[in-house]
Order: sequence, then C-alpha cells, then structure tokens
Amino acid sequence: MVHGKKLAKETLLPSVLEDDDAGAQSEKLQLWEQRVRRTEVSVRGLKDRCSSPDENMIDGGERECEEEEEEENEEEERVISDEDYDTDLELGDKEEGYDPTGQTCYMEACKALQVVPASSFLKHLQDSELNMMHRGLGPQGAKALAVPLATNTSILRLNLRDNWMEGMGGAAIAGMLKENCYITEVDLSDNNLGDYGARAIAGMLKENSSLLRLNLSGNHFTDQSAEHLGPALITNTKLQHLDLSYNALGERAGQILGDSLSENTGLGSLNLAWNGIRGRGAVLLANGLQVSLLMSNDFRTLPLQVPLITQEMVKSYDCTKHQHSLSATTYWCSVLYEVLNKYT
Repeated sequence: MVHGKKLAKETLLPSVLEDDDAGAQSEKLQLWEQRVRRTEVSVRGLKDRCSSPDENMIDGGERECEEEEEEENEEEERVISDEDYDTDLELGDKEEGYDPTGQTCYMEACKALQVVPASSFLKHLQDSELNMMHRGLGPQGAKALAVPLATNTSILRLNLRDNWMEGMGGAAIAGMLKENCYITEVDLSDNNLGDYGARAIAGMLKENSSLLRLNLSGNHFTDQSAEHLGPALITNTKLQHLDLSYNALGERAGQILGDSLSENTGLGSLNLAWNGIRGRGAVLLANGLQVSLLMSNDFRTLPLQVPLITQEMVKSYDCTKHQHSLSATTYWCSVLYEVLNKYT
C-alpha cells in the first residue's frame, strides 16, 4: 500500500503538483499577514487601544494604559513642582539684603563709573566725621561718593577739600545734600566748582534745611555765580556760616549779596576776603549788612545775631591786595566799623 501511494504520487501530473504548492504558499502568506497585523497592533501600543471607540471594551491592556498615563501625569507634576522650587531658590539668591553701611552701592557705583574705590571712605562710612581732603577724587570719584552718602545717617561733618571735582562733581554732591538731612557741615573749598557748580549749590540751598556751615572758598566763582547764590541765601534761613573767600566775585556780586543779606535772617558769618568787590558793590554790600543787623535787632526776644563780617576781618583788610580804590575801601570800612560798633 505504501509503495502504491508513493507510486501514485510520483505519477501525478505536474499541474496537480503545482496546484498543491500554490495552496501551501497561499496558506503561508495568510499566516504571515496575520502576524504582521498582530505586530502592528502591538507596535501601536496600549495608548492606541485606549483610544478605541468601543468604550465598553476594558481589558488588561487598557488598564495598563490608564496606569501609565497616571504615572506620566504624576511625573509631570513632580517636574513642575521641582522647577518652581528651583525658581524660588534662584529668586532668593538674587535678593540682596539691605546694606546700612552703603559699601555695596559705593562699590557698584565705582564699577559703573570706572573709578578706584577709596579705602579711607569705606573705612569711615560709619563715623560722624569724614575727612577726604587731597584725595584727587575728580568729578567721577565725587559722583561715586554721592551715591552712598545720600542715604547715610552717620556722617555729620564732610570735608572734601581740594579734590578738583569741578562743576560736575559739585553738582553730584549738591544733589546728595538735597537727599541727606543729617550732614550739617560741608567743606568744598579748592575744587574748581565754577559757575556751574555754584548753580547746583544754590539749588541745593533752596531745598536743604539741615546744613549749618558751608565752605566754598577758592572755587573760581564769578558775578554769575553770585546771581545763583544770592536768591538761595534769601530762601535759606538755616545756614549760619558761609565762606566765599578766594573767589573772583566783583562789583555786581557785591550788589547781589548786599540785597540778599538785607533779607536773610539766619546767616551768622560771611567770609568775602580775597575777592574783587569794589566801588559801588562794596557800598551796597555794607548797606545790606546794616539792614540785616537792624532786622535782627528788632527781634528782641531772640539773641543778637553774630556780625556777618568780624572786626578782625575789617582791620586786616588790605586795599592793595583786594584791588579796591582807596576812597571806596575807606568808605566801606567806615560803614562797617559804624555798624559793628553800634550793634556789637
């Protein structure tokens, strides 16, 4: 029988054998296509199956998909919270504490203005008196100093003599004195402030109510400077001592200052030595002085005002050095002597 079957198979026509081979190949192709479909389903993943329109179909794969989505959401929340936490730390690092000494803002100002910080300034920021004479600060250095001094509450006396800060530096210090209400004495002598600086100082005097002594000697002030300072002396009633010696004030300045003195009730001493006030300017200045003393004498409940120009200053007055004519100087001195002898 077996031999018969083999023989029968061998005797089959070639077309029959080809049909059998085609059927086998067709079955293999169908099996391969089914595997490909299953592979595609697995590749799409659990998330695609979760998005199936059949909402009633809940199998193990869908549960796994939901669990994975929940885990992803939790991870995202943790990432967001971590980022917020890092941001809080960064903000905390950027916030700088208040520096009552002013050293931080001074160093930043020096860096911005490209000047070398003054170690003596940093050392004495908390003292009641700051002496910065002959430091060569210049305009930029004066600007840097003005930044921390605007909010300083310790320094009461400020000496910036001979630093060649010029008009721009003087304007920076004047702006600082508008803000600072603790400093009572300032020395800005020998700084070449000029008319520009005088204008800034005059603006400060109109607003400042704490300054008592101000030294502006040797700053190349002219009659134009007096035009700014004169109205300021009328407005300011707190300043008690003003030094305008060694400037270039002329006859016009004498007239302006005389008018200012006639209305000023607070100034106690005024130094005008080594200026060019002559002739009519000197007379008007003396008349203004006389009116000021008469006004102060009217207020009998108040102590008598200190003479604006001392007897020593009048006695040591040298006509040749001050370039006054002999007649004008003699008349001015006689008027001053008469006023001083009458009210002192």
